[in-house]
Amino acid sequence: MGEILFLAHRIPFPPDRGDKIRSHNVLKALASLAPVHLGCFADDAADHACEGEMAALAASHLLLARGKSLPRAGIEALAVGLPLSLTAFRDPRMTRWIEGVLKNRPIETIFVFSGQMAQYVPESFRGRVIVDLVDVDSAKFEAYGAVGRGFRSWMERREGRLLRAEEARIARRADRTLLVSKAEAALFAARLDDRASTVEAMGNGIDSALFDPTGVAPEPRMAAISGPRLVFTGQMDYAPNVAAVERAITRILPLVRARCPDASLHVVGRNPPPSLLARHGRESVHVWGRVEDIRPWLTAADMALVPLEMARGVQNKVLEAMAMELPVVLSPGAATGIEAEDGRHFVVAESDAALADAVIALAEDRDRRHAMGQAARAWICTHASWESALAVLPRMIGMEKESLIDAA
Repeated sequence: MGEILFLAHRIPFPPDRGDKIRSHNVLKALASLAPVHLGCFADDAADHACEGEMAALAASHLLLARGKSLPRAGIEALAVGLPLSLTAFRDPRMTRWIEGVLKNRPIETIFVFSGQMAQYVPESFRGRVIVDLVDVDSAKFEAYGAVGRGFRSWMERREGRLLRAEEARIARRADRTLLVSKAEAALFAARLDDRASTVEAMGNGIDSALFDPTGVAPEPRMAAISGPRLVFTGQMDYAPNVAAVERAITRILPLVRARCPDASLHVVGRNPPPSLLARHGRESVHVWGRVEDIRPWLTAADMALVPLEMARGVQNKVLEAMAMELPVVLSPGAATGIEAEDGRHFVVAESDAALADAVIALAEDRDRRHAMGQAARAWICTHASWESALAVLPRMIGMEKESLIDAA
């Protein structure tokens, strides 16, 4: 068995946001099968603090600070005709390190996590190439551009167009191109002009032992606020999350409070923009920002509200809430790729009024909330473990007869 080169646009530590959770678990699974050499970028000091954990898992590694500003990456993108998503992660130091690893180590597989890193796969490499795109990013930027205005809208349309061409190149170069759900894989395949590579779905999982409400005390500041308490979790400098919270605040919560005047909305996640911070403490909206552990906040909530209008792939925030026995009211986009039963494991609704009605119905029925939370956790434990989600990896890297359990 040869060795693996793993390339990621962000260090897979700590696993505290959607992309890092997936890359962290994929990396651990691959490292149980063969020596892994890891090249990735750090966004901040907290990322650099995790280098020791990375070094303990990887046979060798390179962690680079991503110091290129967004304006600089944008200027470079316009100058060379590339997507900004690529120029933001272009670094000759990464190229040189990869060349050294490929020269000195018996690398049989390059596993690329996120399309930004596929630019580093040399054309001369003759081994196996697997690219985990997770989502169809080009479709996301096309959607942004369609609803925006001005220069930003033009840049987003440009990004969507150029990323679509890059995704097609990746599909031709890779032996396998992975997406997070069957729906996302079908969308990606339909956008290709040819079928040169294998396109497959590899779903997300969740650590249901970690996300277990047993023994997790509710966050006292949130629990002190009279209910029903609605929670939205996620990276709050991510545009679709910001849009979903704005929708919840301005369009859904007023409808809920007309029937349940003591209802409150709690936004939990790092880097909320000033527009959301300004709403903290007003009209029963609480913006808590970054927290060390999301579980006490989920335990303190009565239900999760996830009204995403632009959603790609599988939402970890939904899986986490379900694992913590929390009823979830969500939009169809937020439910994509989660094959649970509407009305039993969560409630799917599309319009603002339908989402508000679903929240009110659960707020007024404690027994139903409890039953739905228990059913949600049971579904997660049965259908959404990382072990089951990543069971396809041995086959993909040429270990068809082994399982992750056998190799561990």
